Amino acid sequence: MSNPGESDATPITSIRQLADYIAAGCKPSGAWRIGTEHEKFGFRVEDLAPPPYLPAGNHPGSIRDLLAGLERLDGTPIADHGNTIGLKQGSAAISLEPAGQLELSGAPVETLHDAKAEMDRHFDQVRAVAQDLRIGFAPLGFHPLASRAGMPWMPKGRYAIMRRYMPKVGTLGLDMMTRTCTVQVNLDYGSEADMVRKLRVSLLLQPLATALFANSPFTEGQPNGFLSYRAQVWTDTDNDRAGIPAVMFEDGFGFERYAEWMVDHVPMYFVYRDGEYIDVAGSRFRDFMAGSLAALPGERATVGDFADHLTTVFTDVRLKQFLEMRGADAGRPDMMIAQSALWVGLLYDDAALAAAESLLRAAGWADAVALRDAVPRRGLTAKLPWRDGDLRDLARDVIAIAADGLRARARKDPEGRDETTFLLPLQEVVAGSPTQAEHWLARWRGPWGNDVRKIFAEGAI
Repeated sequence: MSNPGESDATPITSIRQLADYIAAGCKPSGAWRIGTEHEKFGFRVEDLAPPPYLPAGNHPGSIRDLLAGLERLDGTPIADHGNTIGLKQGSAAISLEPAGQLELSGAPVETLHDAKAEMDRHFDQVRAVAQDLRIGFAPLGFHPLASRAGMPWMPKGRYAIMRRYMPKVGTLGLDMMTRTCTVQVNLDYGSEADMVRKLRVSLLLQPLATALFANSPFTEGQPNGFLSYRAQVWTDTDNDRAGIPAVMFEDGFGFERYAEWMVDHVPMYFVYRDGEYIDVAGSRFRDFMAGSLAALPGERATVGDFADHLTTVFTDVRLKQFLEMRGADAGRPDMMIAQSALWVGLLYDDAALAAAESLLRAAGWADAVALRDAVPRRGLTAKLPWRDGDLRDLARDVIAIAADGLRARARKDPEGRDETTFLLPLQEVVAGSPTQAEHWLARWRGPWGNDVRKIFAEGAI
């Protein structure tokens, strides 16, 4: 989750102004970049408990100490009321999710080879610091062992507001905050029309991504009946700001329609002023624009406030000054870079994007929603609502299109390999190999002897 970094104090005078703010993200194709973000659960090696923010008892490891060690290697601290809650590393950043899940928000890079190198450097740094603290990290979609009450909370102001608000709007919001991890890729668009094309294709295919990258089959030590329980959690977190909004498939959708939806439909969480988060959870942003918030009488919203508000919507694909693909569980490093490869291949080559649109021409919003509802439990066996076959059938075609798109990009590493090499884990899955969730369930039934605790050693980075 983002930290407020916008300081544009320009008063908002119209919805068009907000649309123009989003439209400022439009870039020529030569300037399109790839930003990969990934999260992972920390665990204390001796007892597998989540490490707290501050040292506790006789345990040497804490999240604060981890950040201090990473700062010494490479980083400038980001503070919230004197507590380090993240690090800037050039154009990249390390941040904390609510229960201390460690996230790398990668720099905008030109190629998937660059993204892979960045990920490798990050993991090397984390391992170097965490080893002395007796902490490990495992990228899984949902915490396989800890209860909700057993998860720590990080000292970030916006999380305190969300913690109070979440139980009012869903039953699983606190689980989303504390017990889930994801991987996402942030991609650019060239124009409003290009944004709409990419947004709709990626929304229709987000359930496929959920199935391919499913990696959360355990809850509190037992199978939970799902392949992606992380995705199931999102169905009852806060449906005013999550899922696949119908507005994104309506005629005339674009930057202005999206700004209107954000202003009128998505409730606020906070206003950030002078280093403080002010709780306005549940309020309408349009009321803020009119200066009629009860908590801030007479205070009117700025463009920077709208930028912050954009970070509080959790749709399966999030529109800001770029597009964020949000449907996948965190997983093995090769699967996390494969997630980026899938979307780069589909969206960054016009022929590939056109082929994906043709493949999906019979599908619409209702189909996407129905598939999204089925996927957490059924994974790749979920039936397609708009044609014969299941998601595995669709996956073969989609991954082939993505491979064509990556070949067309022709971005090669020093050994002459293009970016299609990063799709290999997905090609193996559609050829019949188990997904990550299916692999872990087989381990649980077999060599682990029903002991989920063993996932931490086998799944650690």
